[in-house]
Amino acid sequence: MKKILTFIFAVLISIPVFSQKLTGSQLLQKSIAYHDPGGKWPTFKGGLHLKETRPDGPDRRTHVHLNNKTSFFELIQHKEENELVHVLENGNCIHLLNKSGNISDADREKHQLNCDRTKLLRDYYLYLWGMPMKLTDPGTNIQEKVIETDILGEPALALKVTYDEGVGDDTWYFYFNAVNYSLMAYRFYHDESKNDGEYILCPNHKTIKGIRFPASLKWYYNEDDKFLGEDILEDN
Repeated sequence: MKKILTFIFAVLISIPVFSQKLTGSQLLQKSIAYHDPGGKWPTFKGGLHLKETRPDGPDRRTHVHLNNKTSFFELIQHKEENELVHVLENGNCIHLLNKSGNISDADREKHQLNCDRTKLLRDYYLYLWGMPMKLTDPGTNIQEKVIETDILGEPALALKVTYDEGVGDDTWYFYFNAVNYSLMAYRFYHDESKNDGEYILCPNHKTIKGIRFPASLKWYYNEDDKFLGEDILEDN
């Protein structure tokens, strides 16, 4: 019994002691090694099929097709009775409405079928679903001090991340499991002193082509923990 208690105590104290030895950059690399052990993200080619639910609206189906090697992005979104397609390839945009490229100016404006919107959607989906690998992008500033905390009742290690001007304005925190370094949650503030912004829980993961993606993203307001919705990664 004495040996068992000694072992348990050693395990319990090993997390904070070890975390003190990790820099932010080292923690990030350990998390990337967990999520993308084969280094496949830079050349990832595949699809993410999402069910996006909101408590105050209908579910939405979104299909994202990526070829990171060629910077190809396609988003197919079913909203109400319409199918919207955004494609960005080699700097060129293609849009379809209900499988037709013959779109009136009124419909383009109504459904936001324009290049600015397509680039925004690309950045949004790549950022949220490409974590933590996207934290190696240029203009990303990783604070080297690792923060010890907990998420969902489990020990966690947190990174504070800011961005160069022109890259991003918000302050982000990313929370990693203290044992296997998997990404558990992320949080952003527009103004941290006001406790605005949102946090996103992603404790479970699903493997697609060798990469561990979030199985779902659950969104909440920082200020009152109000549930905003869930984006679920469905089987391909």
